[in-house]
Amino acid sequence: MSYRAPVPEMLFTLRHVAGLDAVDPEDAEAILTEAGRIAAGVLAPLNRVGDRHGTPFTDGRVTTPPGWREAYRTFTEGGWNGLSAEADHGGQGLPKLIEAACTEMWNGANLAFGLCPLLTQGGIEALAAHGADDLKARYLEKLVSGEWPATMNLTEPQAGSDLALLRTRAVPAGDGTYRITGNKIYITYGEHDLADNIVHLVLARLPDAPAGTRGISLFLVPKVLPDGTRNDLRCSGIEHKLGIHASPTCSMAFGDQGGATGWLIGQENKGLACMFTMMNAARLNVGLQGVGVAEAATQRALAYAQERRQGKAIGTTEATSPIVSHPDVQRMLLTMKAYTAAARAICYLTAAALDASKDAEGQTALDRASLLTPVAKAFSTDLANEVTSLGVQVHGGMGFVEETGAAQLMRDARILGIYEGTNGIQAIDLTARKLPLNGGATARSQIAWMRRAAEGLLKAGDPAFGHMAARLRDGIGSLDRATSHQLAALASNRPEGALAGATPYLRLFGLVLGGACLARSALAASAARKAGETDPAHPARIKLARFYAENLLVAASGLEQSVVEGGAFTDEAGLALAV
Repeated sequence: MSYRAPVPEMLFTLRHVAGLDAVDPEDAEAILTEAGRIAAGVLAPLNRVGDRHGTPFTDGRVTTPPGWREAYRTFTEGGWNGLSAEADHGGQGLPKLIEAACTEMWNGANLAFGLCPLLTQGGIEALAAHGADDLKARYLEKLVSGEWPATMNLTEPQAGSDLALLRTRAVPAGDGTYRITGNKIYITYGEHDLADNIVHLVLARLPDAPAGTRGISLFLVPKVLPDGTRNDLRCSGIEHKLGIHASPTCSMAFGDQGGATGWLIGQENKGLACMFTMMNAARLNVGLQGVGVAEAATQRALAYAQERRQGKAIGTTEATSPIVSHPDVQRMLLTMKAYTAAARAICYLTAAALDASKDAEGQTALDRASLLTPVAKAFSTDLANEVTSLGVQVHGGMGFVEETGAAQLMRDARILGIYEGTNGIQAIDLTARKLPLNGGATARSQIAWMRRAAEGLLKAGDPAFGHMAARLRDGIGSLDRATSHQLAALASNRPEGALAGATPYLRLFGLVLGGACLARSALAASAARKAGETDPAHPARIKLARFYAENLLVAASGLEQSVVEGGAFTDEAGLALAV
């Protein structure tokens, strides 16, 4: 079973949940259909090839798997690398919403391949927002076209998520450039043979920089300098990983011969703000990676369940039945499908907020995107781990061996909750930084959006909705009370209680928001049926939303209790851990 992009579901979610209206529906369908063709026909067939081949490292050079270079050329020549980039820089100028759907496809088809353009997208945004005009003129068009991909160089051996511990140095050279010395680890696509040049975005400290994160600057450090000579940087090794074997994860050494040449992006000692432009784009895209991998796992598990015969289903006369006929297998498959649909909608909502921030809504929409980004990243990638694990379970013993491909998806998905800020960090970000935005008004506004979905269910009165409205209202009540608790705890002299509940709070937020998104999908499907449309996908959407509300959303009350009552463990955590 190979990946196939779920274009009809993507389009339905884009239109009826995320509110895509900036692109003609026929144009949107044409773009996604062609993107789906590339994903299924070019990238998906290389997924197993890359997993088995890996990225051999010899004499400082990384070799990508067979077919990788040809696939990358097809990808970039088709203009897919710069979908949302400005036309002035060679991009397509399309909404982030369209790019989000395509990003889901690339990563659902081949996660290890999709990482390369994902990092380049972030580099484009950082350079476009903060780079000097001469840097933009020299590098931006090359990045947009994909001729030169980008990387993000943050992590160092002694500094994981704590950027305050960075030691890489940048010394002014007196000619407008800087000499960069230091070592970075976990650099995705830090070295490879897909392009002649690689544009590294590197965090480093100036000699007189303040301590901590206030003293970090961002530099553009190319593999090949403008005069064609090789810069003083190299890949010193690659990691041997649980998954994403075809994505080279590199250790990078800068300045063996005195210092790699770099150019400042933004202002001195303001590099973290510049890098967060890149990281926020990457965090949404990692959430979309989770959606893509979850979709691939769901497709694979469903295909297997329809073919695999075992046991006799109740009410049948056949000696054996396809396992998809058994209720518990149906439960697993519906859970996979519902979680994937909810995560997709949340990521698309986040992309829609980013689009709206460039129009009349401005800062209000940007605040909404800021609130949703940690939810999109963490909730979607947590679900990717759960869905791929369920995919292995549906396959049974055949899922635990490599030949079905279910195990690879589970291995690949495991990194998603770790890189671009672990999901624990995303939860802290949501509670400590995003909830307090505008005194909590941004979060309250999003909860009001969820309430309108529940009210819409009640008003529509479709018997097919079952208990969906009641369960959604219950979930929203839990989220509302948990939100009040978190805000009050932050305002008290014991904020550790809020931080202790940050992870269950993020899960609660995503769970309820996902339910509201699926409710809106069900409302649109119900309205279409009443208008006479006979598409069988419409009743399926309603049934899926009902399953989510009645089987998954009911966990909201338990998560609320964990948020409100569970923080007390911090008082005696050391004692309990010592036992």
